[in-house]
Amino acid sequence: MKIHFIAIGGAIMHNLAIELKRKGHAITGSDDEIYDPSRTRLEENGLLPKYMGWYPDKNISEDLDCVILGMHAREDNMELRRAKKLRIPIYSFPEFIYKQSKDKKRVVVGGSHGKTTTTTMIMHVLHTLGKDFDYLVGAQLEGFDLMVRLSDAPIIVLEGDEYLSSPIDKRPKFLHYKPHIAVLTGIAWDHINVFPTFRGYVNQFRNFIQGMRDATKLFYYGWDEHLRNLILEKEHYCEAKLYTAPQYKIEQGKVILETNQGEFPLQIFGQHNLENLQAARYVCQELGISDAEFLKAISTFKGAAKRLQHIGGNEDTDIYLDFAHAPSKVKATTNAVKSLHPERKLIACVELHTFSSLNKDFHPEYKGTLNQADEAFVFYSEHTLEMKKLPHFKPEELAAHFNHPNLKVVTDKDDLYRMLSVKYYRNANVLFMSSGRFNGMDIDGLKNKILA
Repeated sequence: MKIHFIAIGGAIMHNLAIELKRKGHAITGSDDEIYDPSRTRLEENGLLPKYMGWYPDKNISEDLDCVILGMHAREDNMELRRAKKLRIPIYSFPEFIYKQSKDKKRVVVGGSHGKTTTTTMIMHVLHTLGKDFDYLVGAQLEGFDLMVRLSDAPIIVLEGDEYLSSPIDKRPKFLHYKPHIAVLTGIAWDHINVFPTFRGYVNQFRNFIQGMRDATKLFYYGWDEHLRNLILEKEHYCEAKLYTAPQYKIEQGKVILETNQGEFPLQIFGQHNLENLQAARYVCQELGISDAEFLKAISTFKGAAKRLQHIGGNEDTDIYLDFAHAPSKVKATTNAVKSLHPERKLIACVELHTFSSLNKDFHPEYKGTLNQADEAFVFYSEHTLEMKKLPHFKPEELAAHFNHPNLKVVTDKDDLYRMLSVKYYRNANVLFMSSGRFNGMDIDGLKNKILA
């Protein structure tokens, strides 16, 4: 097929474009700004647009089989308007993925937090055991070249996002996938720009559950009261099974899974990751994998990129990087690192980067999320506020919402770098949390200073 990507620079969009080109399709793309790693990867695969911007006459022609539209584009995008005028089929990427996987067994992992980790756990086990499957996931995983695979495999494992599908399709992405097997990891308010009330946000998960076919196997986190209430509302038959964390212990900074088949040391840690593991375990059992096979395979799982990723350490200090930005994620990640080494001081740094996290009306949700940190830094960029057209707020107001006795709010990356580089790190761990890049702060250089 001949396919054009509008807003090709997105995380999933550029991976999908590369995958389709490798499958022999004729792929073009456009965007008004593309950053690394998308830029370098597109360039390496001959897909980086020659010029940034939108060129409808050049890029949109009648011989296109379809257009795939990314969230970065706007509703009035010039190329989108021309594609509509020429009546070229236009898909969001979740629509396109479903179209390519209609005849497969679909596993969909949703939830406000933990869906990437749970998805990659399932992928890791299937890959380790030599199973043939397709996938779509929102992070890079060791052993996988891309974040998307489309083939003639009988199974596809999909990370199901509750955020919008495209500028012209306001449905959450996971509503497109129609799962045979589903996981819901929990509900914690996010995406305030699209779902301004918690009730409206919960409704998206209600729609996901109510839309399941009768034979769907649903695994949901049992301690989430919002999920439990939604399961009770289900009008049709749906086989729903709750899960919680399995038995485990921590010895010398290592998590050990305790099972009826013996003890299995893990590469991962944190209560929430153990809960994710149990969800992945149930899914794999449903896919015909024995418990013994699962336990052996999961013991080699190191985690996905930026998901409690260990980026450096020595005998006194370990440094972690995590994608956490929403309140529930910040709390779970901070608690996880502290629980692994309770004897060590924990210095936690979180960047507020998303629309929700920079919206002052959302800041009360962060109360107590950093309580397990001995010292905390909250960073945000005034420039990012301007780019997102959000009102400014006072750093002291933000600090009051976190309600932490030893917290500093910083708005300049150089100040943050300086503050962290001169601290004393004997018997102390450091945790960086962000969906961004701390405004370009040299984390590798800072890591080396800390470990020195």
